[in-house]
Amino acid sequence: MDAIKFVEEQQENNISKLPSFRPGDNVVVNYKIIEGTKERIQAFRGDVLQINGNGSTKTFTVRKMSNGVGVERIFPMNSPIIADIQVLKRGKVRRAKLFYLRDLVGKKARIKERKFIKS
Repeated sequence: MDAIKFVEEQQENNISKLPSFRPGDNVVVNYKIIEGTKERIQAFRGDVLQINGNGSTKTFTVRKMSNGVGVERIFPMNSPIIADIQVLKRGKVRRAKLFYLRDLVGKKARIKERKFIKS
């Protein structure tokens, strides 16, 4: 059991480098793509639908619309293919899993932005 905990602690260090985000946030995930001997970084911009799991098995799902078709991608938090994550907008939602967005189209699929009051 100690070996498993040791490996999970090592992988949690990678997770701590990522910014904090929640379901409903609009993010850009820059991830590495390896094609043969070449490596490049590609961006995937969309809304976070869910954050699932804990520890080394933590994942998050990002959904975007591409030519009128919804595309979802699941990223592991501790994956070495993730170059960085940028949070563009903070969403104001009342649930942890936003699967209802799959059925909505157009303006109904919008997520309100969270407003922060500086004190």
